[in-house]
Amino acid sequence: MTTQHSGDRLRAQMQQQRISNTDLAAKLDTKLQNINNWFSRGIPAGKMMAVARALGVRYEWLETGEGAAKATDPTEHPDAEPMKLWDDETPMEDDEVAVPFLREVELAAGSGRFAIEESQTATLRFGKRSLRNNGVQYEHARCVTVRGNSMLPILRDGATVGVNTGRTSFADIVDGDLYVINHNGQLRVKQLYRLPNGIRLRSFNREEHPDEDYTYREMQDENMVILGHVFWWGMYAR
Repeated sequence: MTTQHSGDRLRAQMQQQRISNTDLAAKLDTKLQNINNWFSRGIPAGKMMAVARALGVRYEWLETGEGAAKATDPTEHPDAEPMKLWDDETPMEDDEVAVPFLREVELAAGSGRFAIEESQTATLRFGKRSLRNNGVQYEHARCVTVRGNSMLPILRDGATVGVNTGRTSFADIVDGDLYVINHNGQLRVKQLYRLPNGIRLRSFNREEHPDEDYTYREMQDENMVILGHVFWWGMYAR
């Protein structure tokens, strides 16, 4: 039976997983009173993705109650849709869009200087409904391939993330959410946290990759900009 709103589903999942209000508040870096308010009022839209990730449930299910609570494949994002087999010759369906990949490109052979550009060949298909459910306009959707072990165990080397390039403002950063950064021509996927005079970049694998703090001036000096907010991830490899 589907519960009435996201607060009911939140309470049920916490009871099922034996997560206390205090534990969830600490995990989300929010006040305990906020958790209690969400039970009765529902989860705010700006916190829905963070709560879904913390509980390991699908964003769409938490928001609407539709479908299964959890993804079939635990390596996928909680809101990932079932994979369909296709290749470049498969006709595009009416409710699909081909989302291009971003890649690092060396500006001149051996120069060591890189820039970010869209791939002219690599794309990944997304359902328009899935993008709408995540608040992403079709023209703002891009994909990025994760490299290295800094985001283990959540994002393995070669994982793909979907990026909403319509969310790039430092002022609108949701602490703890994943973002894609252009760091002097290098693509980086990190958790972001706002600081009084800058931002903090955090990896899931913090033992090998400690936090990086940058002032706004340092971000300018290192040509650091936010490319977008991560709304999906999976183990698709191109």
